[in-house]
Amino acid sequence: MSGFGCEQCGANLKFQPGTTALKCPYCGYLNPIPETALGRIREHDYQDFLERAQATEQLVEVITVKCPSCAAETTFDPNVSSSNCPFCSTGLVQTTQSQKQIKPEAVLPFQVGRKEALGAFRTWLGSLWFAPNKLQKAARHEEELNGVYLPFWTYDTQTTTHYTGRRGEYYYETQYVTVRDSNGNTRQEARQVQKIHWYPASGTVFNAFDDVLVCASDTLPVRHTENLEPWDLSALIPYQDAFLQGFRAESYHISLEEGLEQAKRRMHPIIEATICRDIGGDVQDVTSTRTQYQNITFKHILLPLWISAYRYSGRVYRFVVNGRSGEVQGERPYSWVKITFAIIACISFATLLYFLFSYR
Repeated sequence: MSGFGCEQCGANLKFQPGTTALKCPYCGYLNPIPETALGRIREHDYQDFLERAQATEQLVEVITVKCPSCAAETTFDPNVSSSNCPFCSTGLVQTTQSQKQIKPEAVLPFQVGRKEALGAFRTWLGSLWFAPNKLQKAARHEEELNGVYLPFWTYDTQTTTHYTGRRGEYYYETQYVTVRDSNGNTRQEARQVQKIHWYPASGTVFNAFDDVLVCASDTLPVRHTENLEPWDLSALIPYQDAFLQGFRAESYHISLEEGLEQAKRRMHPIIEATICRDIGGDVQDVTSTRTQYQNITFKHILLPLWISAYRYSGRVYRFVVNGRSGEVQGERPYSWVKITFAIIACISFATLLYFLFSYR
């Protein structure tokens, strides 16, 4: 990712979030990013790619540094020989490794800048109860918030699912129960009890899936990456190195095949809901399914995150901000000192109320 010098002073440029330009950190000149020659974002045929996995036109050599603590594999900024891992804050030294990987097809550039991300980050931190003071200190240091592009796979496919199951239809029976009134007298009372008639069901349903998103990294907890959704994938643009200037990028380590299996798991609830609608009735019981996946296509994309990580009491806590929407997700430690004082305060307050009302 070299060769991006300022047209005015020659300094290394950085991508300016919210624009389509590179900004010089020294003279402030905006250098527009030329439109990519690709013209459009392509979907790649999954089966065709697997059959010719060594095709050089779809692979690129990636130079990364691997974190010895969390195993994240990220790039370094140009002319930087040491840094901290953006995912866990472990110190890194530029001992690079080279590997062949599938080229990114598209990128979603940063829309939220560092100051906006810090604002969202601080608001989120301020909403946390019983948080250690360390959290507020972390929020006051801009250098601890890193812009990182995270790798994702997207999958498109059409599915055909054969199923068997049962359709349930409600009906009601009148039952009589003995009830006793306040005087001890008993009487028979009629009640309507809901029951179900079950009927065998089978059939075939069809679904079409577009851009099923799977994170191609397991460095961050799944709940964080999934809770950052939705992403405005309609704003994806053909990949260019220019959009990564000034940011880090993580290489994928969940393979294309593993990603597809995760995508299938994300498709399953939608397929099952389609089956239930097809069965009809008041309630459904799906006993078996067999799904075929046709015309599978994929693409490798990069999505933007702001990440802060630090160690507290021997643990790593991560906070992530969606680089498009500003949505914040994160782990948080608790201050047991604050919790203890809060419990003591509650007990003291309850004791005070007890004595006040006892001597009235």
